Amino acid sequence: MTKDRYIYPAIFDYAEDGISVEFPDLPGCYTCGDNDEEALRMAKEALALHLYGLEEDGFPIPEPSPASRIKVEPNQVVVLVEVWMPPFRDEMEHRAVKKTLTIPKWLDDLAREHNVNFSHLLQNALKKYLGVSEKQT
Repeated sequence: MTKDRYIYPAIFDYAEDGISVEFPDLPGCYTCGDNDEEALRMAKEALALHLYGLEEDGFPIPEPSPASRIKVEPNQVVVLVEVWMPPFRDEMEHRAVKKTLTIPKWLDDLAREHNVNFSHLLQNALKKYLGVSEKQT
């Protein structure tokens, strides 16, 4: 079941070269930062991206472990990381996606002479072809 708000415990591991972050409940979800502020910002981004990927792929979202049950080493602390998914999902849905296309050279030359913005033109043509003006909900 997808939710809009998630809170997961993360282990912040402090070393001389920075802070590594892992989420015990989410295998493969790792990040790092040079200081606490950057590590927390990166942890939020990694958590949101990981959860979004699970949602998109239809995988179950595991329940977060209670922070009190996570064992840490002396150079580690447990930090609760919260993400609010609606703006992240919206950002991911509206992100730019690079597409490769092939057109004849003569047409490319002519379009460049007329300063054609290929991305803008393709977006407009696709919207017209599909009969939409904005993303359908």
